Amino acid sequence: MRHLFIINPAAGKKGATARLEGLLDRLSFPHEVVYTEKEGDARRFTQEAVRGGEPVRIYACGGDGTLNEVVNGAAGHGHAAITNVPKGTGNDFLKIFGPDYRTLFYDLEGLAVGPQTAFDLIDCNGHLGIDVVCAGVDARIAAGVHRYKDWWFVSGIGAYILALMENVFFKGIARPVTVRMGEVRWEDRPASLLCVCNGRYYGGGFMPVGEAMPDDGVLDMLLVRKVGLFTFLRLVGKYAKGLYKQYPELILDYHGREASFSAKEPMTVVVDGEVMRNTAFTVRLSEKKVNFFYPAGAGYQVSSADKTS
Repeated sequence: MRHLFIINPAAGKKGATARLEGLLDRLSFPHEVVYTEKEGDARRFTQEAVRGGEPVRIYACGGDGTLNEVVNGAAGHGHAAITNVPKGTGNDFLKIFGPDYRTLFYDLEGLAVGPQTAFDLIDCNGHLGIDVVCAGVDARIAAGVHRYKDWWFVSGIGAYILALMENVFFKGIARPVTVRMGEVRWEDRPASLLCVCNGRYYGGGFMPVGEAMPDDGVLDMLLVRKVGLFTFLRLVGKYAKGLYKQYPELILDYHGREASFSAKEPMTVVVDGEVMRNTAFTVRLSEKKVNFFYPAGAGYQVSSADKTS
């Protein structure tokens, strides 16, 4: 079995790369290490690794963006399996494995021999995601964080606060959109956000659908109607805890395989942290899957705390 570690040196806090390198130096099994230098490198390294057809385990060492590139490179290749070493500041997808996911996934010896499961993928206009696709105010905030975090005097939380203030207080929450998801027909009316979940967490810890499973062949979708500022502030905490069923008058849900949405002006959509812009999107369950491996002591099944009544 070939083991390939793809390290994003820009991900995570200062010293994270050196810490990981120290762990790699002590591994008992043969392995290869490559480093990304620019966007797209992780996907390219993955595509090169799967091209030969030999069994390979690929470790995306970074955040959700690094994992997303590796997902897009490995999808549909049954001889390959991928995982995520949580070197990034986000790593939202790994939160399905419980609060100790960082400790579990940094046990590289255990991770290397752990089980694997074929996970579903989301296809968003041809780009694949393993976790969550979002469109609306949450997506615009996420895109704003990307922009603000490059300011030398702004911290990570500071970038989030600036993006939140810009999009909630100054630009407004809702935008006109047309949505098709199951029996839901939303015709060119303002809506606050739309999310499509394969995983359970995004945005640093929001869990909109606590029962979402990455291997059940179902995408869990929520459409939040137009809400004012005070309702938004009151609702956001409930939304983050997966309590959407308590607000049927405000949140429409659909659990299926496909949705489409469009607008007259270009929309911001975020796929596992990757920003896309277009006037029309189709989001569906991909025909491709990806093998995901994890430590034997980890589990991604829905816990009683995640289930909603």
